[in-house]
Amino acid sequence: MNLVWKLLRQHISKPQLAGFFFANLLGMLIVLLSFQFYHDVLPVFTQGDSFIKKDFLIVSKRLSVAHSLSTSAATFKPQEIEEMKAQRFTKSVGTFNSSRYSVDASMGLAGTPAFRTELFFESVPDAFVDTDLSQWRFDPQQGVIPIILPKNYLTIYNFGFAQSRSLPKMSEGLIGAIDLAVRIRGNGKEGYYKGKVIGFSTRLNTILVPEAFLEWSNREYAPEEGAEPSRLIVEVKNPTDDAITSYFKKMNYETDDDKLDAGKTTFFLKMVSGIIMSVGLLISALSFYILMLSIYLLVEKNTQKLENLLLIGYTPQRVSFPYQALTVGMNVLVLLLSLALLAWIRAYYMDMLYQIFPQMNGGSMLPAYLLGGFLLLGVSAINVWAVHRKVIAIWYRKGVRL
Repeated sequence: MNLVWKLLRQHISKPQLAGFFFANLLGMLIVLLSFQFYHDVLPVFTQGDSFIKKDFLIVSKRLSVAHSLSTSAATFKPQEIEEMKAQRFTKSVGTFNSSRYSVDASMGLAGTPAFRTELFFESVPDAFVDTDLSQWRFDPQQGVIPIILPKNYLTIYNFGFAQSRSLPKMSEGLIGAIDLAVRIRGNGKEGYYKGKVIGFSTRLNTILVPEAFLEWSNREYAPEEGAEPSRLIVEVKNPTDDAITSYFKKMNYETDDDKLDAGKTTFFLKMVSGIIMSVGLLISALSFYILMLSIYLLVEKNTQKLENLLLIGYTPQRVSFPYQALTVGMNVLVLLLSLALLAWIRAYYMDMLYQIFPQMNGGSMLPAYLLGGFLLLGVSAINVWAVHRKVIAIWYRKGVRL
């Protein structure tokens, strides 16, 4: 085998191998970097309060003065909800359900009463909640109500209420210090519960409680009253679709003024990100093609020697092995260098992401390791097969097998 390798390596072009090596290195690095970057920033897009997770619209009915005194005019009938679900721009629809009993709460800090106020509760399906749901459950035996407040409530408290009364300002990290005593009255009953603020929402501008709790409390404290939802939360496929505006205008629906514009910005950001990743995949595919072309050119250049070796009795497997070992060895080296460069680049962009999103999770490079191993096995298998196929073609073409 050493003799075969000495004969074949005489016509191996070092510049050609270098070109193949760096093209393959570039392709591997682009694939691994785009894949790892996607997994690193995915929590930013999918965690609560993410700015690009999904496109949601809060929909209500536009009321005129003539309809303002009618309670039913502001609610959505079951057929209207089903019609909304059937629209081509709709992915899913949820309803806002409201409490039908009296609620008041007193809030204090470290045992010191701060203020007392009347409240209302609303709920939406859990899939539409944009905060951590690990504590989003209610147990009647414990009597603790998880609550999510709008983020602008925290701003109002810090720069309005607290500042005017010389109370300490609160951050999201100090939510556990809030003592919230909740009293519910209705149906001749009265109940006392402890409220626990578990987070803040930028999507839902309401005092949110778990849907299971609201259904239970309405049955307990207002069993005779029923109410249709006055607002819908709609997840749309494409916020730039003109059909949304046309349908809302036709049905006399309205949404927050900036929601459609923000959704369009999100959509275009996703589209640009997809284009960049597609270009990276194209460059990677071209680099793998260059690899295959380099192997074919290398074998073709040594055709005469391959024919001579086959004629004197060497099998195609023995003749193919040096080229196969060379390409597999270079693939392994390419993967190791790609992972080293990826770790260096990742350390740089992760520092930037931590500065922008301090709450994001670090993640790991395991996805890149797995993908790199898969590509190494797949590309090496194709290379080994291609070299063997080329040698077999020479074997048959020259009638060496005879």
